[in-house]
Amino acid sequence: MTSSDSIAKKEGQGAKPAAPAKTAKKDRPDTWAETIKTVVYAVLIAVVIRTFAFEPFNIPSESMLPTLMVGDCLFVSKYPYGYSRYSLPFGLPLIKGRIFAHPVARGDVVVFKLPADNHTDYIKRIVGLPGDRLQMIDSVLYINGQPVKRERVEDFIVPDRFGNCRRFAQYRETLPSGVSYMTLDMGLRPVDNTGVFVVPAGHYFAMGDNRDNSADSRVPNSGVGFIPEENLVGRAEILFFSTDGTAAKWEFWKWIPAARFERFFKRLH
Repeated sequence: MTSSDSIAKKEGQGAKPAAPAKTAKKDRPDTWAETIKTVVYAVLIAVVIRTFAFEPFNIPSESMLPTLMVGDCLFVSKYPYGYSRYSLPFGLPLIKGRIFAHPVARGDVVVFKLPADNHTDYIKRIVGLPGDRLQMIDSVLYINGQPVKRERVEDFIVPDRFGNCRRFAQYRETLPSGVSYMTLDMGLRPVDNTGVFVVPAGHYFAMGDNRDNSADSRVPNSGVGFIPEENLVGRAEILFFSTDGTAAKWEFWKWIPAARFERFFKRLH
């Protein structure tokens, strides 16, 4: 054996196989970070839509019967009257007065912040504009000395959650502008005869369509009074859902029977 062979043999015995090359580890996205980012984007989009376009509201009382019923859910458009601090989440005082303001049309159904606390959301129909003189005489609304046209129609019948039917006298009221809607009357009540209300500049006068069951601009100590323009949140546009209240949120098997499908996607203008 040659010396060269001996060296080769020793080298062969002592040699180790080469380690496999490490593959480059691909960068993986941080799934938690991506999830948080997606949620943040979704919240921001929702806030922008609710602030500048549409906001959902639900109806908790009967003050706007028969136009709106307890259990109705509707979209309120934010842009028709411009924007104020009450257009923003939590009423943040970032807007002074009202910007991009447009006048309210007589007959609009509006959501506004209760002037007494600037916090509670109310929904009523605007019947008085700045400078108007309004009065109720024997259940008839007078605007600037002229009676609003009022026509008796069929009774309004609504079932309650116990299956009983309630009947209300119903009238079609037509404003001078031509806007027409239904109102309810339970007979002469204190709010059916009032003094004259003169609407100051920058304010509006609102009433519920359920005339004898509504805390509105006619009612002393109701907290409503004349509604400042700044307090307007938006105009009620369309119903997107309605339930008669017979199904709790967790009673999913009752959701369909409780839904008032005939009121879905009903426009209010």
